[in-house]
Amino acid sequence: MADLLLELFCEEIPARMQRKAAGDLKKLVTDKLVDAGLTYEAAREYWTPCRLTLDLRGLTPKSNDVEEERKGPSVKAPEAAIAGFLRASGLKDIQQADIASDPKKGDYYIARTLKPGRTAQDIIADTMPEVIRTFPWPKSMRWGAASARAGALRWIRPLHSILCLLSTETDSQVVDFEIGGIRAGDTTCGHHFMSDRQPITVRRFEDYAARLEEAHVILDAERRKEIILADARNLCCAQGLDLVEDEELAEEVVGLVEWPVVLTGEFEEEFLQIPPEIIRLTIRTNQKCFVTRKRGEDTALSNRFILVANIEAADGGKEIIAGNGKVVRARLSDALYFWHTDQADLPDVKRLKSSAGRLGLDLKKPLDQRMARLDHLNVTFHARLGTQGARVARIAALAEKIAPLVEAKVKQVRRAASLAKADLQTEIVGEFPELQGLTGYKYALLQGEDEAVAQAIAEHYKPQGPTDSVPRHAVSVAVALADKIDTLVGFWMIDEKPTGSKDPYALRRAALGVIRLVLSQDWTIHLLPLFREAVQLLTRHIVERNLAVFEQNMRADSARDTDGAQDIAIALSAEEKLSTAALLDKAEPVLQDLLGFFHERFKVHLRDEGARHDVIDAVLRPDTDNLLQAARQVEALIVFISTADGKELLQGVKRAINILEAEDKKKTAITETVEPDRFVEAEETALYKTMASATKQISTLVTKGDFSGALKTLATLHKPVDAFFEKVLVNDEDAAIRANRLALLSRIRTLSARIADFSKLAG
Repeated sequence: MADLLLELFCEEIPARMQRKAAGDLKKLVTDKLVDAGLTYEAAREYWTPCRLTLDLRGLTPKSNDVEEERKGPSVKAPEAAIAGFLRASGLKDIQQADIASDPKKGDYYIARTLKPGRTAQDIIADTMPEVIRTFPWPKSMRWGAASARAGALRWIRPLHSILCLLSTETDSQVVDFEIGGIRAGDTTCGHHFMSDRQPITVRRFEDYAARLEEAHVILDAERRKEIILADARNLCCAQGLDLVEDEELAEEVVGLVEWPVVLTGEFEEEFLQIPPEIIRLTIRTNQKCFVTRKRGEDTALSNRFILVANIEAADGGKEIIAGNGKVVRARLSDALYFWHTDQADLPDVKRLKSSAGRLGLDLKKPLDQRMARLDHLNVTFHARLGTQGARVARIAALAEKIAPLVEAKVKQVRRAASLAKADLQTEIVGEFPELQGLTGYKYALLQGEDEAVAQAIAEHYKPQGPTDSVPRHAVSVAVALADKIDTLVGFWMIDEKPTGSKDPYALRRAALGVIRLVLSQDWTIHLLPLFREAVQLLTRHIVERNLAVFEQNMRADSARDTDGAQDIAIALSAEEKLSTAALLDKAEPVLQDLLGFFHERFKVHLRDEGARHDVIDAVLRPDTDNLLQAARQVEALIVFISTADGKELLQGVKRAINILEAEDKKKTAITETVEPDRFVEAEETALYKTMASATKQISTLVTKGDFSGALKTLATLHKPVDAFFEKVLVNDEDAAIRANRLALLSRIRTLSARIADFSKLAG
């Protein structure tokens, strides 16, 4: 067995690419080696800002010999064909070939040759140039004089050296190969600034890792992270502070340093009047630094921050701290200016009265002014779906319809929806787009909005994925649903649906958000009526927009031809009515398609929660639009068919369905109603009476949404159904009796279908 040590050393690898790149290197190399016939015991990848390393243990020294078989011509073939077969197979004489027999074609030659295995060294030498040349960087570059030549090596940054060693317990050898003018060797180099940059010769991984650490390079990224976080917490503890943990930032900082040195910086306390989220994002985005809190504080920050240097400075880091502090103060000064500017009146506020009136805004309030300006500037949401202002008007109107469904106050919902997008016109969001919603929340509280309204502004984008939190307050839910439904309906109406892996408008995420919202609490929400309301609002917007454009043109022409302008106005009005009707006619199949899209997302969501796919299919119908009710049906049905009664009844119902389907194919006559006078056997009467009683109860229970109770009632049919099939011959010779018995089975199918399509259930 041998061990492989591979290092690719370049100038710089962007921090966010390092972990994936190291994983890609491991997968590419191990897959190639396994495909070539080698096996290995373990492999681990490492990364630093300028190197990718692979440590592969227990590699077999060579691949196995492989016997290859080549089918040849018939034994009766002419000499030319046999000669060609010998050349192709590498045999010297036809006597070296074996003869096989085929019942149809007769005897023919077979050449069996033994292909000897290759050494691991040869396989690696052949494999590595291809791995390096085809490495899946999201972007790459060429460099140096060779970059002008066709086929020049491309890499994320200029590749400087390759270390490739194959070692055993007693020996270590360089795997010799060359690519892009770089030949593999047995040397690496240490830290850019804290080592002498002289080549470091190594023999195996343990030697390599130890020599690197002597040269101020900690190879293991997880260990670097542990050092950073431990030192940061210790520094904070010594100063009576708590570190504000940030896993994503820690991951990024680890990719910026090979020898982490943790230091503390500070800024003026006057900047603490900026909201903590903005301070944190400013410092994190611009300087990759952690923020801190005074011990015991939940939200308020301190004026000290934690920075991570890549060098042990002779002055103890004073200059590094000073430089970082200077940049942090400059960025916080900008943020403080934005914060105050956003709370002041806009200079063009007088021009916003029309927009304010249309959206019901109060121009005495700064956030309302920003929303009015967003509308006034006609900022486009989508070329075919209008402006942000028009969209906000639609969301507000749709949210009002949703409010009673989630027991929210209509006035609060209207207000929250009207201001939900206002922070898009703030300076803070212009600088930090990721603070959308949160910025609106802060400014809403400052201008005296209700907490529920402010919270809805912050949360209306949620949930933004399967792991994001779901809003709990009713006002937030109403606005969030309206926002997402308007988006989905709008893009479906203009036929901009997700295709394959492409989803530029994140419509799958929006649909999952709607699903999680409607499942979050005990609400009765039917999606199709909301879809139709969204279409009505969108249609109204299109008509009003087109009429506004016409009226503007008509005013410009009125001085020249008043009568003509009026005739055109009447004609346009009629045309708009026609286009509106056409749009509404088109909408229904489109909305059914959108509901089908929701069903697919809903199925994925339920399967992720552990539900059986056959149960989901049995419950979902093409027109199912109350997803909470469907989820409860799925849950109740899973429990039911796990019981003994449920399993027995399932068999009986499926037997009834199968008989009916077979008779339907034969076009056998089935009476529309069951006629008790035609019963011959006592089991027919017993089943009929039990079903009549169960039908009333199940109808009531299903209406109430009590599916567990409905299934328990359905289970009372278990014994009568079994007795019926045991004693009664359905296909009686008498056509009238047969039709009546089939009608009885049809009632079983109809009654069970009130809860689920039992034919789709496995078992």
